[in-house]
Formats: sequence, structure tokens, C-alpha cells
Amino acid sequence: MNEFLWVEKYQPKTVSDCILPSELKETFQDLVDQGEVPNLLLCGTAGVGKTTVAKAICEELDTDYLMINGSDEGRFLESIRNQAKTFASTVSLTKTAKHKVIIIDEADNTTHDVQLLLRACIEEFQSHCRFIFTCNFKNKIIQPLHSRTTVIDCNPRQHKEKIAAAFFQRCCDILTKEKIEYKNAVIAEVVKQFFPDFRRTLNELQRYAASGVIDTGILAQISEVRLGKLVAALKSKDFGATRKWIVANLDNDPNAILRTVYDSLYGALAPASIPQAVLIIAKYQYQSAFVADQEINLLAALTEIMVECKFR
Repeated sequence: MNEFLWVEKYQPKTVSDCILPSELKETFQDLVDQGEVPNLLLCGTAGVGKTTVAKAICEELDTDYLMINGSDEGRFLESIRNQAKTFASTVSLTKTAKHKVIIIDEADNTTHDVQLLLRACIEEFQSHCRFIFTCNFKNKIIQPLHSRTTVIDCNPRQHKEKIAAAFFQRCCDILTKEKIEYKNAVIAEVVKQFFPDFRRTLNELQRYAASGVIDTGILAQISEVRLGKLVAALKSKDFGATRKWIVANLDNDPNAILRTVYDSLYGALAPASIPQAVLIIAKYQYQSAFVADQEINLLAALTEIMVECKFR
């Protein structure tokens, strides 16, 4: 099945093939060159390559590694006891690396009790096993795990244009290999829309490429899907989903986002709530010129709409 998913089929196998800020790539490459990996906490928004680079490190070190999804089986104490402890307590007979590695993907979705158990595992098996945690929100990881890991922020805060250009070229190479017709300007716009979520970008390109051609139609389709998810989150008063939507779209101009929200809510709100929504959007658009944190300002605007307005 993985062969049919581009994100898996074309997943980098080495650190050098990963698309990362240069300073991060150097840090990870140094770990590989030293032949030993410490306990790591890789944090950053969805799709920036945390899991990919964790796997690449393990592959290059030729180490046995176990993947546990924190949003799935990793939420249960018994799963950690059975899988992690069994794996960590045995010595590899086939690999050459000094340590085994357990990757806890989406660790911020594990429970407090599971994280406490993982802390104990780190201490119990430190002689021959290392742990790599990935998370979107590092504030959801307990402090005892922070203190036992090297925390690395994987968000591309600098050189964004260079990283986006590298991923644009990667997308074009993949489309060429898959014999999909495309226009450079369209691919560039798709990369911009979802940056820095590379996984989502590839998934959207593959979904739209079923016809064998990627044209401007994908841009309208993407816009509709993204706004539909936001409206659904606001309507169901799902604060977490609303925040995730903001994080995924914050590279766009905040005022442009509010304008888009304004356009889309007309068809979603009860008529009596439209004036209230307009006043809320106008207030936060004005405030955006002065606030220190645009994410908080945008989240406050959408939260007020969520609470004060009635949806159809």
C-alpha cells in the first residue's frame, strides 16, 4: 500500500535528502557521523519532516527501531508496557548500531500517565536504547521528558524561501517521475498554500493528479476544502481544530485570512449573527496592526465568532 502513497514512496532515506534548514541538517548529520543518537524531542508544526528525519537517522545508523503512534496505540499504558518494554529490553543481533531506538510519533497526544511511563523507560533502558519523540506542541510534553531529551525545534523559521524552493523542486521531480503533466506556477502556488506542511502538499498533489494533469483547478479545490474545515470547526465549537487550522494557515497575511473568513461565513451563519460577525472581524483586523502575536489575535477573533455567533 505504501508504494501508492507518494509521501511514503518518496520519503527521504538519509538526512542529506531531507528538506530542512541547513543548521538543522548539520545537527542531525553530526549525530549520524558520530554513530550515536541521544534521546531527542523533535517539535514543530505538522508535515515539516520530524518523523522523516527520525527514521532517516535510524536508517543511516543501521539501528533497530520501533515506531509507536502517540495518537493511536501510544495512548494506552498497556501498549507502551508491551511494545516499548519488550523491544527495549532485548539486544539486537542483526544491526551494527550501539543502541536501539524507539520513535514515539505525535507524543503530544499521549496521556500524562503514558509520558510518566516513558520517562521511566528512558532511565531503565538507557544503556542500550534511545527514544525520539515527535510533537506539534512541546508544551504538552511533561517537563521530566524535556529534561531527559535534547529538544530541537524543526520549524523552518529562517530561510523559508530557500526551503520552499527546495520542496517545489522535489514536487516537480516527483510529478515528472509519475508522468503527471503540470505547470510550474500552479505547483509553486500549492507549495505556498500549505508551507511548511510538506506531507499535506504531496497528498493534495497526488489526490488531484488522478486525472494525469495538475492545472489551476486544484487551487479552487484546495481553497474550498480548507475553509470548509474551518467552518466545521467553528460550528462544532472545536477549539483544538480551530487552532490547528490557524497554525496551518498562519504563513498567509492575517488580514487576508480574516477577509476570507468574512466571505465564507456569510453562507454559514444564521442571518441574525452576520452583523455581529462583521463587527468582530473588523475589530480584530484593526488590532492586527498593533498586536505582538498574530496567531493569538487570529485565534481570539475566531473564538469570539465561535462563541457569540449562531451557525446555520
